[in-house]
Amino acid sequence: MKKYFILLLVLAIAHAGVAQKKSKKDHLITISTQFGDMQLVLFDETPKHKANFLKLAEEGFYNGTLFHRVIDGFMIQGGDPDSKKAKPGDPLGEGDLGYTIPAEFNDKLFHKKGVIAAARDNNPQKASSASQFYLAQGKVFKEEDFAAVERRTGRPVPAAHKEVYKKIGGIPHLDQNYTVYGIVIKGLEVIDKIAQQPKDSRDRPSKDIPMKVSVKKMRKKKITKQYGYQYS
Repeated sequence: MKKYFILLLVLAIAHAGVAQKKSKKDHLITISTQFGDMQLVLFDETPKHKANFLKLAEEGFYNGTLFHRVIDGFMIQGGDPDSKKAKPGDPLGEGDLGYTIPAEFNDKLFHKKGVIAAARDNNPQKASSASQFYLAQGKVFKEEDFAAVERRTGRPVPAAHKEVYKKIGGIPHLDQNYTVYGIVIKGLEVIDKIAQQPKDSRDRPSKDIPMKVSVKKMRKKKITKQYGYQYS
């Protein structure tokens, strides 16, 4: 019995050591468009969304998909598999991969400008689309603006979140309704450029905006040094 306990303890320590070693690296994601590149990292607090996005990106799924819905002052959306072969003017936004990702809401993760979040339909579980995502742009808020947001959502906006929304902007009424799972750490201006493009009545850009998504594993210290992103 004692030997069995020691073996379990050794295995637990070894597992912890491996986990700690892995945590020293992260995946840097680059979304490339004709308007520039955006670098992102995905949050460990949303492991299902992170793993799913990395799998699709590493398989090349996103290459050739479009930013098919853009709303200046709100967000830019992409990842619809149907957009790869869409003709000009075709309605987009209904494509899927046949499965969803369970919602992963976290009080620390909110819709400040630059986050990546999962699109979804109106399912009661608020499960996410397997592939469609959006990058938050939003607007800068004043203190008096939050009363309307809180009436709309029935939830108070945390004071710390308010300060961020007042400084860089975002979309507070979407908090805890759509899963936020990563953030742009370089290239925020690309979101603005794409959001401002001419579009049709369905918010599809008049000229296609395809993306290419690549993944590079890097040491977290290097990501911090190169992009200024601070890991918690």
